[in-house]
Amino acid sequence: MTHRIDYAKVSPDGYKAFGGVYVSVQRGSLPKDLINLVYLRVSQINGCAFCIDMHSRDLLTAGLAVDKLVLVPVWHDAGAVFTARERAALAWAETVTKVSETGVPDADYDAAAAEFDEKELADLTYAIGLMNAFNRFGVAFRSTPAAVARV
Repeated sequence: MTHRIDYAKVSPDGYKAFGGVYVSVQRGSLPKDLINLVYLRVSQINGCAFCIDMHSRDLLTAGLAVDKLVLVPVWHDAGAVFTARERAALAWAETVTKVSETGVPDADYDAAAAEFDEKELADLTYAIGLMNAFNRFGVAFRSTPAAVARV
């Protein structure tokens, strides 16, 4: 993997603007582990090695069981390993991330809205949008995952 540029260093104002959204999400209405689970799933969909590495580590540090972590990509088939709230968040993350394919149908919105109140759903969608943006930076500029940097 060839690192291209350090986008945060060469354009700090843009990075700080995204950082403001990150802080807002962290202070928002949803638990941090749920947000990190969503960050991980969005990053898996987008193929961002840097973010997959980072959010996997964040979740493990916060105490997420390895058994659960490895099932994130196939959460649909993991039964009760994921709570109803986690499944709703992951489903919303997938449909919003794949917006060009899904168009985010009413059924997906209704399912998410049944689990999250309006503020929570807005905060969750901010988190999804933010991670989609960061994934594009990570992939475009080949940000080096911590695991690769250690090798």
